Amino acid sequence: MTGDVGRPQPPTGERVPSSPVIARDRPSSPVDVLAIAAHPDDVELTCAGTLIKMQRRGYQTGIVDLTNGEMGTRGDAETRRKESQDAARVMGVAVRLRAELPDAHLHNTDETRRVVVELIRMLRPRVVILPFPVGRHPDHRVASDLGRDACFLAGLARYDARREPHKPEKVLYALAYREDPVKPSFVVDISEEFDTKLRAIRCYASQFDGAESAGEIFPTGQALYDLVRIQNAHYGSLIRAAYGEPFVTQETVRIDDVVAMGVRSL
Repeated sequence: MTGDVGRPQPPTGERVPSSPVIARDRPSSPVDVLAIAAHPDDVELTCAGTLIKMQRRGYQTGIVDLTNGEMGTRGDAETRRKESQDAARVMGVAVRLRAELPDAHLHNTDETRRVVVELIRMLRPRVVILPFPVGRHPDHRVASDLGRDACFLAGLARYDARREPHKPEKVLYALAYREDPVKPSFVVDISEEFDTKLRAIRCYASQFDGAESAGEIFPTGQALYDLVRIQNAHYGSLIRAAYGEPFVTQETVRIDDVVAMGVRSL
């Protein structure tokens, strides 16, 4: 669901945070996979296919947009809010929240960490997807560090924030659109999900119709929608699939059955 509500009301005796936390919806159950990004449309560009795939497999998925994207050259905050609602419906995410932090002024501070900690404790995700920690947009870099710090702090019993402690099991970094070559730890096959991902991206007409670049996507003279297809086709080719989304983990990925590993070597 993606309808707007006011500030979540805490149970009697629970401290109301001074941080501005505005929920797009209050989930009735925890999510399995949560994507946290700086702006509306960041998730759609980087990992929408993976969220769609997980939702189709029966997992609950969610998104936290840290800002409303109000500093963007195109569109405005209200337009982007409506577009993000439409995209959430296309992707089938269970919940999409807005942290209401300031666009282009995103910082990893005690206050902003508490905002994100409370959202993580509210949603209780098993897996969190963050932006890659290196990027040309300062908000993307900060969102990555802020998200990882909040994932850790959310699990501390004595950390001063609302709701019960919760620490996610896994943190993944969405790698798409890196200018310098970074080898992904793994690639998710989104061949069956790609058309739906592109429909979600097309919801952001104010940002992408007629555009040749966006966020970390550098212009090549081609339409942005074509660039998305080319980029996802490139990563798909690495795993012998039509389309793929790349991810990096800081820890080594475990394999239990080398005989059943995908992607032929020869």
